[in-house]
Amino acid sequence: MDKIAVLVPCYNESKTVQKVVRDWKAALPEAQIYVYDNNSTDGTDELAREAGAIVRYEHQQGKGNVVRRMFLEIDAECYIMVDGDDTYPAEEARVMVEEVLEQGVDMVIGDRLSSTYFEENKRPFHNFGNSIVRFAINHMFKTDIRDVMTGYRAFSYRFVKSFPVLSQGFEIETEMTIHAIDKNMSLKNHVITYRDRPEGSVSKLNTVSDGLKVLKTILHLFCDYKPLQFFGLLALILILLALLFFIPVFYEYLVTGLVERFPTLIVCGFCVIIAMMSFFSGMILQTFKHKERREFEFRLQEISKWKKKL
Repeated sequence: MDKIAVLVPCYNESKTVQKVVRDWKAALPEAQIYVYDNNSTDGTDELAREAGAIVRYEHQQGKGNVVRRMFLEIDAECYIMVDGDDTYPAEEARVMVEEVLEQGVDMVIGDRLSSTYFEENKRPFHNFGNSIVRFAINHMFKTDIRDVMTGYRAFSYRFVKSFPVLSQGFEIETEMTIHAIDKNMSLKNHVITYRDRPEGSVSKLNTVSDGLKVLKTILHLFCDYKPLQFFGLLALILILLALLFFIPVFYEYLVTGLVERFPTLIVCGFCVIIAMMSFFSGMILQTFKHKERREFEFRLQEISKWKKKL
């Protein structure tokens, strides 16, 4: 088992990968630097190898697929994940590693948004998207995560080995953040400086399509992790709609003694029935969720035993 493993997912980062590897070797000379190449066509893998990194490959396209491969293959007491685009400072790594190894933090989040991100990043829709995602997660899950989409994080062994990677693309950061929140993992925000990509280096993130995927992931995870709140909210909306359309019908009945809009009354009745079904579905799923949470705690105990054996 490595003491510290630096994980660098890369796709066509020939402009920056050598500098990234050298910077991290200088900042953490005792660490193993792993570059995972994701079907690059510009020689990223060879350049990383020349700089002294251990190069491995993931042939399924997508950052989530790369992270799954990295987490399965690497055993370490502390993991640092960083992008290969030279936007994150290696100088902050020592503090983040100490927070994992000495303070027992499960995930240290490199917070760009509280420092230089909005000044350095030249893509306004990316700025807006980061703010929207942060707002949505903090309000849905009642937490205080400063930067959800950052690619700069430090992890404990137990987080990495208990995290089920389901996302295939850039939604992975959102997924791991919500997983850590839901499973009561120890989280810490660590403010870092951010610098925009150097000239000639191109972002692989599509603002619109990947942004929509992230928002869809948040909605799905909210449904999975908080089913009673999700289906309870749906039930409340249906009840309010039913009341909104029922009140005029009921008023007419009080005035005339007749129900003149039977179709509206029938639709209101169906809305109430669906609302009740939604609410009780949420209650049932919440019971399963509590059972899964207990099983997860037992899995953490097993992971601790595996770590001692390594």
